[in-house]
Amino acid sequence: MNRRKFSLILLSTIFIPSILKAEGAKAMFEKLTLTNDEWKKRLTSEQYKVLRKEGTERSGTSALNHEKRKGMFHCAGCDLPLFKSEYKYESGTGWPSFYDVIDGHIGTKEDRKLFSTRTEYHCAKCGGHHGHLFNDGPSDKTGLRYCNNGVALKFIPEELN
Repeated sequence: MNRRKFSLILLSTIFIPSILKAEGAKAMFEKLTLTNDEWKKRLTSEQYKVLRKEGTERSGTSALNHEKRKGMFHCAGCDLPLFKSEYKYESGTGWPSFYDVIDGHIGTKEDRKLFSTRTEYHCAKCGGHHGHLFNDGPSDKTGLRYCNNGVALKFIPEELN
């Protein structure tokens, strides 16, 4: 591992959570709060499992892995735009991956479920779980990888935005 990559990993491990929490504070929208029954009526069972119960869809199953059009990726729970299409890249993980997010539209928290500490991110408006944040993204961009469950997103083509 070269010195630049080591520094990037070290800095992002220290600063990712605090930077993202600060971004979430800039949000200019009303929070969406629904009961579990209301969420179950609004979402498919797979969306409910991921967005409300912090589940994970099987790798390679999302049609959004192959989405290449210009547009926006919105939260499937509340329709808040989260990612611009130009932020998407092929990470080889089997999940839609992005190197950046729309400022203020996500929140983060620590996730210690798999015997290590990871950064989980969620929609800042409805609190829906989307995925985890890693520091192995494109080094010529932000160096971050927002690894998203495709079922938690909906794609809106540019001509419909």
